[in-house]
Amino acid sequence: MLSSVKQWFYKNFNQDNEKPLYRKDLIKNTIKIAWPSATEAFLISVIGAVDMMMVGRLGKEAIAAVGITNQPKFILLASILALNIGVTVIVSRRKGQGNRELANRTLQNALLISLVLSVLLSLIGIVFAQPFLELAGAESDYIHLSIQYLQIILVGNIFLGLALTINAAQRGVGATFIAMKTNLIANGINVVLNYFLINGIWIFPRLEVQGAAIATTIGHFFAFVIALRSILKKDSYLLLKLKEFFVVSKDTVALLIDISKSAFVEQIFLRIGFLMYIRAVAGLGTVALATHNIVTNIMIISFSLGDGLAVANSSLTGQSLGAKRPDLAIAYGHISQSIGLIVALIFSSVLTLFRHQVMYLFTDDMDLNNLGSQMLIVLAVIILFQIIQVIITGALRGAGDVRFVALLSLFSVTFLRPFLTYLFAYALQMGLLGAWVSVLVDQIIRLLITRKRFLDAKWTLITV
Repeated sequence: MLSSVKQWFYKNFNQDNEKPLYRKDLIKNTIKIAWPSATEAFLISVIGAVDMMMVGRLGKEAIAAVGITNQPKFILLASILALNIGVTVIVSRRKGQGNRELANRTLQNALLISLVLSVLLSLIGIVFAQPFLELAGAESDYIHLSIQYLQIILVGNIFLGLALTINAAQRGVGATFIAMKTNLIANGINVVLNYFLINGIWIFPRLEVQGAAIATTIGHFFAFVIALRSILKKDSYLLLKLKEFFVVSKDTVALLIDISKSAFVEQIFLRIGFLMYIRAVAGLGTVALATHNIVTNIMIISFSLGDGLAVANSSLTGQSLGAKRPDLAIAYGHISQSIGLIVALIFSSVLTLFRHQVMYLFTDDMDLNNLGSQMLIVLAVIILFQIIQVIITGALRGAGDVRFVALLSLFSVTFLRPFLTYLFAYALQMGLLGAWVSVLVDQIIRLLITRKRFLDAKWTLITV
């Protein structure tokens, strides 16, 4: 058995090369790129959870008010998130090809597009905040708080959009540590300011929900400043030349649009689906929505662990295919999934055993605690499928197979999940439990489909 394990670790992927490349080296490469992204995403989600804990002490209306703004916010970010998928795909390929000039041109043009979109969409969101929130299902007992919160954080979205674009390019070249540093510092500032502005500590006024929004906006500004500094250093692989910032390369923009358009369709339908889903949950009442928001925050923490591996998988897949090594791209995919399964089993076990204690961190409301503890059991099962599915999707995106991912999201999130939510939550009268069972079914189906796509390996033939 020991010899079999040793054989597995020491399989050589460079048979015709003097320098061997063993499977253990691929594992090291995966962890090297994944740990900053995973740490970044995990700590950011934990900080976001701390954010919710602070708001949670203001009552269930405050929890509902903050949570309901997520979908309008991400609808307005959809085009930038889609653009950033294209940025990571193209930059990682150019890095694999050794073409630094084209990688930098991609970053520069993407930043210009991101700036225009961020300003325009934030203004639209600020003006039409109330209709957006009504569409999301916000109720009269907290919508006034939601409007205040959304309008303030949309100012910060301008800086957030630019920071996300820079970080997407950095991830493409494997510089995940930069994105980690950017987000951790910015979110740390956010939490500290939350403490002072929500509660009115020291010389600061007690602003409650508005204070949380102001803290978030200031945090986004610092994220942009730190990210910008990383591409102004002369020794950086990605270097922004300010004199050429407004120089548009038609070929680069055309390629960005071509790669990102499927991702944009995916993001739009994703957000429509999530909007329908959260609207269904909001219809179950303030207690159900507040509980749902807490459990969603916990799910984001688990999702972050898979997301870190997905980022590494996406970057390594793009670089491997750029270097004409599809065998390495496939190997990295299998390794990332194996690591992801181990992480999922650990997290699910912890969540199941300590579900009541976890809920108490967010609220001392017994109705929310009891209902949330039931949902965490379902979430523990969801995680086992979700993390692997997210990792496989990262590989497909890294290969440029964004059309397939977009179509799957269209089917899954826009049609299947809302349908199942209304079926389980309302028709079968399962309430909030039905909403979370619909997520479980959705994740199982998505995993089966993406896994089959990965094993077919047709994505290794895509050219960028």
